[in-house]
Amino acid sequence: MPEPKEMQDNHPMPHIALKDVTKEYPAPQRGHAPTVAVDRVSLEIEKGDVFGIIGYSGAGKSTLVRLINALEPATAGSIEIDGTDITRLSAARQRQMRTGIGMIFQRFNLLSSRSVRRNVEYPLEVAGMGKAERRRKALELLDFVGLADKAGAFPEQLSGGQQQRVGIARALAADPPILLADEATSALDPETTDEVLDLLAKVNRDLGVTIVVITHEMEVIARIATKVAVMDRGQVVEAGETYSVFTNPQTATSRRFVRTVVRNLPTGDELTELRAQHEGRFFTISFTDEGATEARVFGALARAGVDFNLVYGGVDSIQGRVYGLLTIAVRGDAAAVDEAVSSIGSGVTVEEVHA
Repeated sequence: MPEPKEMQDNHPMPHIALKDVTKEYPAPQRGHAPTVAVDRVSLEIEKGDVFGIIGYSGAGKSTLVRLINALEPATAGSIEIDGTDITRLSAARQRQMRTGIGMIFQRFNLLSSRSVRRNVEYPLEVAGMGKAERRRKALELLDFVGLADKAGAFPEQLSGGQQQRVGIARALAADPPILLADEATSALDPETTDEVLDLLAKVNRDLGVTIVVITHEMEVIARIATKVAVMDRGQVVEAGETYSVFTNPQTATSRRFVRTVVRNLPTGDELTELRAQHEGRFFTISFTDEGATEARVFGALARAGVDFNLVYGGVDSIQGRVYGLLTIAVRGDAAAVDEAVSSIGSGVTVEEVHA
């Protein structure tokens, strides 16, 4: 008897698996090439992941999320959810499958004529659940998202962050194992964004929901995503653990995104200005939480007896883990400086800045 698919090669079946997925839109005029919005994308999203998909406008990330919940058909490739290729399902089966996928949006999409409680009840009403049961469920979810006291209010009476929390409660009404968040914090201020991201982390942690976060904001990825895929012109150009992509980006697109969150290395006029302000040789020092700490770096330099200043960079937290990227100016005899830098030890990358 063959082994179950999920046990083959001791590799658990992905919750969501995309294999060579392509989405083309017909050309607006005859004789023109079709528009390729998603180009041969392959991804595996494990159960319980918070998986970020990031890209600039037009990268294809929002099209990809519409393919995952079968709101649009793929031109080629397969999309499997728990081993079932949803691209081969009938329209009726796709609608049934979609009840297991919650969706939250940038603009909340709440019904203005319904109270907060009745907004959360809406998908349960459509599914035919009895009035008392859906009321109980809605109140339970509103308590979970911290809005139990707003059940009778209307959307216009709520702040943007509160409306998004109602949207999350509504998306969870049918107990979906998957939640898709398409630019869910783009319309919110930074403080409210943090509150919504904390709530999504709670949904993942307490309810075990697999979350796919579509965003153009690297801060969102750093805060909540365990894994990330970077998209550019319809393709996934890099994917992996969030911490690895942040600390060692492999593509130009990834590096541009990382620079929006992590203070990178000074270049050009900025470097020239720093050299005018600080004497000595410049070095860049990068370290992760698997190696040195900022204190160890500075301690080694102090013990070596050289003068130094931190002139650029700092220490960041990525998914609760430390990443340091520093530029220092070191003054002293050339040999003493070389010895001091070499004394910092393992787990650190040190490079002299010559330009």
